[in-house]
Amino acid sequence: MSGQAGKLRVAVVFGGRSAEHPISCVSAGAVLDALDPDRYDTVPVGITRDGGWVLPEPGQRMAIVGGELPEVRGGRPVALVGDPSGRGLLPLDGGPVVGVDVVFPVLHGAFGEDGTIQGLLEMSGLPYVGSGVLSSAASMDKEVTKKLLAAAGLPQGDHVVLRDAAGGLSADPAALDDATRERLGLPVFVKPSRAGSSIGISRVTDWAQFPEAVATAAAVDAKVVVEAAVPGREIECGVLAGPGGGPPQASLPAEIRLRPGTDWYDFTAKYLADAVDFDVPAQLTPEQTRAVQEAACRAYLALECQGLARVDFFLGTGPDGADRLVVNEVNTMPGFTPISMFPRMWSVSGVEASAVVDRLVAAALARRVPAADATPRR
Repeated sequence: MSGQAGKLRVAVVFGGRSAEHPISCVSAGAVLDALDPDRYDTVPVGITRDGGWVLPEPGQRMAIVGGELPEVRGGRPVALVGDPSGRGLLPLDGGPVVGVDVVFPVLHGAFGEDGTIQGLLEMSGLPYVGSGVLSSAASMDKEVTKKLLAAAGLPQGDHVVLRDAAGGLSADPAALDDATRERLGLPVFVKPSRAGSSIGISRVTDWAQFPEAVATAAAVDAKVVVEAAVPGREIECGVLAGPGGGPPQASLPAEIRLRPGTDWYDFTAKYLADAVDFDVPAQLTPEQTRAVQEAACRAYLALECQGLARVDFFLGTGPDGADRLVVNEVNTMPGFTPISMFPRMWSVSGVEASAVVDRLVAAALARRVPAADATPRR
């Protein structure tokens, strides 16, 4: 073990180059608080907005204070050792390698939740918390997620994808023909295909708003998803890898209820305004709870998730009057902020935050890190 007195040394990586940088900082603060100092030697590792890796200076703020978002601004520059025999962080101003046993990449969005850092860690031979390269990349892309979930028989809301082979997107409402617009109806949600925390998303209630909504989404990602609104309650469910490599386990679900005057669950409603109420657990029948939990585990397995995930649903009523459960998104590194649903759902399910991170670290260490290809070349 790399830590003091035989403790596991856990590098908690946060910040990053995506628009979700500040939320990553808040999540990482909660993860660091949950890691038992009697068991773990923690090493906070910040990634600045321009991609620099640093050991942050003491006093790094990792909470939203007075509406001001935290940010990684500076510290001692380090680099991840690419040689698997190094297994650690190399200070760029001199000094020995800081050995690391496992990495907890509390990164949201591009360059963190999309398979990129997962590939870097595998090349470096370091175990890490969460899903692997394929699952992370597929779950980050809303279009690919929908295809894989549909193949597994999980229902999706109606949607279309906008792309342009020349690298641009048409913001003209004519990008959707009359039949498509009639099928989708209004409102629609226009989303970057690869982003989170509701960044770049617009709710369109009039097709005249469509060009601006596409431009907003395209500023975040070159692929845009246009989704029909799905009437129903907003339900979330947490999934954790089963102990000892067993099947995944689902938490009790939670419900997000918007207060009057809040049209939808955007970034401001999520993090900056007192605009929603949370029912943790959700007020569901036993049958509805089981249906949500079973669908959450099916989604986790369909996307080959590992460690953890949060699965978001809409629960409505179908034409026949029966419940209609629709998967909205799958998040492979859900938020750990004080208001985040993932730790709260597990808490009411009897698994406190400290036990959640213990399970995640154990699952990371138990997972096989891909070995070097020893096949001789001719």
